[in-house]
Amino acid sequence: MADNETRSAVFAEGLLAGRAALVTGGGTGLGRETAIELARCGARVTIAGRRAETLAAAAKEIQREIGCADGGQAGRVDWVAADVRERADARRLVETALERMGRLDVLVNNAGGQYFTPAEGIALKGWRAVWRLNVEGMLNMSAAAVELGLGAGAQAGTASQGGTIVNVTLSPHHGMPGMAHSGAARATVEALTREMAERWSDRAIAVMAIAAGHFDTEAMGKYPETVRAGMARSVPMQRLGEPREHAWLVALLCSPVGRALNGSTITLDGARDNWFGPWPPLGLTGGTGEVPTEARRPAPDIE
Repeated sequence: MADNETRSAVFAEGLLAGRAALVTGGGTGLGRETAIELARCGARVTIAGRRAETLAAAAKEIQREIGCADGGQAGRVDWVAADVRERADARRLVETALERMGRLDVLVNNAGGQYFTPAEGIALKGWRAVWRLNVEGMLNMSAAAVELGLGAGAQAGTASQGGTIVNVTLSPHHGMPGMAHSGAARATVEALTREMAERWSDRAIAVMAIAAGHFDTEAMGKYPETVRAGMARSVPMQRLGEPREHAWLVALLCSPVGRALNGSTITLDGARDNWFGPWPPLGLTGGTGEVPTEARRPAPDIE
């Protein structure tokens, strides 16, 4: 039996034993926490992203954290650097994961990003960058995984495990103040999730989406101070989500019971979707009357 530091705090030991998972954007934040939980549940995991150094360090740290530094297959974590926005790169990523793990059962499309700006300030280049990462990246990865054998061997119409795709989007569904480009892209992903769930059902592939709220990750540091200060206040629970709570939901969707949620979008935001109030929200404008614009580098590296 694994000790309490290396096994899941929620799920039975070995829940995902024998399964192989690929997590994009897995080097940091929610993606990294997802990789940890899937590995704790017994899956072999490959994390992906654009920064090789970040991925290598994350994979090593994850294996040390879950007590799998001895090279064992169950819970082992590998990494591959790739850009999911490029179709050829996405295919190479899936091929590499299959070569290393011998199979692929789970794809978590976690890579995504946006920048903070009022809608009228969104340039075509910025819109395109957000769209490519959040929508085209998800489509590239999903198409490559299915074509190359995601969940191969499972029987459609049975309760046996087949392939699983989890698309990570964002809450709230009533709008995304200051991030209209991301709101449009994430809504598209949710619509595509429903379509893919039907399209690939004959291959025993289940497709679900998670609409994530505000979580206490390092990514929050890039937003303006006025936005960060109001994030917890916008959640009825009056706190940010813990990354492990998100990871637990991903693991649940990757388990046998998750297949019953095929085509669903599950909102995990502490009831932030229930929020109503004036526009712009109090605290968002910082007293200036205008939505703040996020400071950006000349060549943004959103992920």
